[in-house]
Amino acid sequence: MTALGLLILRLAVGLIIAGHGAQKLFGWWGGPGMNGWIQSVTRLRIRPAQPWAWIAALAEFGGGLLLAAGFLSPLGSLAIAGSMLVAIATVHLPRGFWVSKGGYEFNLALLAAAAALALTGPGAYSLDQALRISLPEPATLLVGTVALIIGVATTLLTRSPQPQAETKPQTT
Repeated sequence: MTALGLLILRLAVGLIIAGHGAQKLFGWWGGPGMNGWIQSVTRLRIRPAQPWAWIAALAEFGGGLLLAAGFLSPLGSLAIAGSMLVAIATVHLPRGFWVSKGGYEFNLALLAAAAALALTGPGAYSLDQALRISLPEPATLLVGTVALIIGVATTLLTRSPQPQAETKPQTT
């Protein structure tokens, strides 16, 4: 039953995230497509916007598909974690916890699920199991986590400063 539970969780989280990536990459399901997504990343003040937009979209789409298929675990989970951490830090954190206010509740749930799957592995019903692929543990997770932290930190540190609000000179 554990293998079935992991399969259900992988499919749900992986396909939700892959769907978000497809919105960004291809404009599917009412998404912005890459041109619109690059504009969104520009508005988030992440510089340079174009390469970071591609990295984010591919991390969601590719990471989601890897997770759903249970292939090359834990790489899909790490890609998802990076996307969720940047989304929380740049968009959702200032809006509070609850998603009804634009908060980070949903992103945190996806991040927690991806982390749990990275730690447990994809389970018996996965491509890793079928193809007998086993990335070295815990080295892959440790090196991947360090790369994740460096990538997220670099993304956040490339943000341009918040524009100053214009003040009108006082007249006397």
